[in-house]
Amino acid sequence: MTLTAASIEQETAFEKPARDWVLIGLWIALAVVAVVWIAPFVFIIFTSLKTNAAVMNSSAFALPSDPQFSNYVTAWSRGRFSTTFFNSVIITVIKVPLGLFISAMAAYALAKIEFKGRKLLLLAILFGTMIPFQVMLAPLFTLVNGLHLIDTYPGVILPYLAFGIPYQVFILQSFFRGIPKELSEAARIDGASHFIIFRRIFLPVCLPVLAALLILDFVSTWNEFAMALVLLQDRDMWTLPLGLSAFQGQFSRDYGQLNSAIVMTVLPAAIVYLIFQRYFVSGLTSGAVKG
Repeated sequence: MTLTAASIEQETAFEKPARDWVLIGLWIALAVVAVVWIAPFVFIIFTSLKTNAAVMNSSAFALPSDPQFSNYVTAWSRGRFSTTFFNSVIITVIKVPLGLFISAMAAYALAKIEFKGRKLLLLAILFGTMIPFQVMLAPLFTLVNGLHLIDTYPGVILPYLAFGIPYQVFILQSFFRGIPKELSEAARIDGASHFIIFRRIFLPVCLPVLAALLILDFVSTWNEFAMALVLLQDRDMWTLPLGLSAFQGQFSRDYGQLNSAIVMTVLPAAIVYLIFQRYFVSGLTSGAVKG
């Protein structure tokens, strides 16, 4: 029997596409990982809306029958989170943009300006990314105390900058090296200074990378505990992680309020991530493969 062209096309149209079992397996693995990561957050949110009796007598993932939003108000007041929240906002809002700006300028200089000792300076900066800050806490305290900056915003912001900038410079200079040098050379011929070239050409191009670094830097600064514990001894200067630790020690059996405090501590970092998350993957990829 002879098959016509029309019948062949019709049979081809009804053929089922071959299943990619590897891709299906990856999706299943990703779904399992997502559930594992999301489950604790669901537990914390549900628990924050329950009374102690409801927590003890119901399943951990059971919806709260009578949501206790008052847990948030009470925890905010009892834990003095208005003070710690304000301190965290001040430190983070100053440190994160300032650190990114300094890192971007340093990365531009290392990537596009020829000067003696450039490679040695870059090597020293990269060495700074390898030093765990925990081993520096004792000498850091001695230095900050000698400058009379204990229990001050500069006393925390300056060490945060010192330990955060090397990693950012490493990522940004790798990205800047991948930008064609003809762009900056043409601008130099037209009489533009390096600062104008950096501000008008390089800064707009690296916005996705800056957004990715902003997320990482915001989260690490917002959640930093050990350095703040050493450098901030006055309770009125505590940041949110210190306030949360003190609240947990004092009200560890008040499960609803404790989880409410955890939600209020994590929420700002989650909001920042949701705002900039579309730049996150593309930004980190650009910074990793350029150069």
